[in-house]
Amino acid sequence: MKIYFIGIGGIGVSALAQYYHQNNHIVMGSDLVKSEITDLLISKGIEVSFGITESNITNDLDLVIYSPAVAKDNSEFIKARELNIKNMSYPEALGELTKKYFTIAISGTHGKSTTTAMLSLIMIKAGLDPTVIIGTKLKEFGNSNFRLGKSKYLIIEADEWNRSFLHYYPNIIILTNIEEEHMDTYEDLNDILKTYKQYLSNTECLILNEDDENITKLEVKNLKLKIKNYSLSQPESGRIKEILKIPGDHNIYNALAALTAARELGISDDIIFKSLSKYEGAWRRFDVRSFTIGDKKITLIDDYAHHPTEIKATLKSIKEKFQDRTIWGIFQPHQYHRTSLLFNDFVETISQNEIDKLIIIDIYDVAGRENTDIKAKVSSEKLVKAIDKPWVSYQPRDQVLNYLKDNLNGGEVLIILGAGDVYNILDRSA
Repeated sequence: MKIYFIGIGGIGVSALAQYYHQNNHIVMGSDLVKSEITDLLISKGIEVSFGITESNITNDLDLVIYSPAVAKDNSEFIKARELNIKNMSYPEALGELTKKYFTIAISGTHGKSTTTAMLSLIMIKAGLDPTVIIGTKLKEFGNSNFRLGKSKYLIIEADEWNRSFLHYYPNIIILTNIEEEHMDTYEDLNDILKTYKQYLSNTECLILNEDDENITKLEVKNLKLKIKNYSLSQPESGRIKEILKIPGDHNIYNALAALTAARELGISDDIIFKSLSKYEGAWRRFDVRSFTIGDKKITLIDDYAHHPTEIKATLKSIKEKFQDRTIWGIFQPHQYHRTSLLFNDFVETISQNEIDKLIIIDIYDVAGRENTDIKAKVSSEKLVKAIDKPWVSYQPRDQVLNYLKDNLNGGEVLIILGAGDVYNILDRSA
């Protein structure tokens, strides 16, 4: 088949593009901007164009797959429909794939990528050779967000945004936690819970975090499913804490989820614990490395945390791991709608989790998901003013690097937080 992807640089869409490319289909696509992900695709021989070009959509295409974030007035999208080319959203296309495999879907507000990574590496070590679609890059996958296996097993992240996961038909669902998130999709928590319950009806086996308050509200005992629970109070949590290289209770939970799923697949504890002990993390998931800004040597940590709960957990972990070090942070709020709805939660979380210095830069504008009225009402400057702490300040993005060069002494720990493009804010420092 000849397949065209609109929004090919998305973390999920790009993995699916790699799946078809490695299965010998002709794959090409477009995205609005260049990124590390599009660079990865190009390096693998996938043709990627930038911007929206209607002429890219030709009669010889067999299928067009588009990101759910693509605007409906996108001319490539419109042209595909005018030419009657079969088209599917990314969740629809991935849903069709889940029917062809024994699929394990990792779901929940937080921890999906880390749990997916842990379980994937356990299954690879056990010789189960899974195909994996993950929302981050793993060095074990050649710094890719995709791995093609030869077995019947498929591991995916199942995102709740836009109710995407309702398209999936997994044999096993891991449910890590539930919070009020993606409120551009959902009316309230009850709507989220109702949708999760609908999603759970698509599976045979559910592995869930019994410590999570909102998961208990699902009343899963009423569902006709095989149910396995995990909890921080179970004996294995102590051993996991001893062997895990990445810090924080949230990562112990992720490891417990992977452990429970692996046992369900018949993998021995010896393989499970050896795999977990070797796990060093993923791209932008508490990613620690040495770095130099100007002539100042620091420890740099890059983390995807963008929800108040994730920020709280990440800051707690960094303060525990680097107790005697000066800690600086750069935070990029992600999406105006999220920042507006969770504004008070951001204020409370940041106010209560003091570090030595936190710089907040402008909100990341998510193409296709923003509301003009909301953008006029919320900003990083307003967030900083509401936090009202002397150690929290606003800086324009293009001034951050020079500010750091002028104010760091060397030896600090610098944590970068956010789900947008904040990870490359220091690129000019080399």
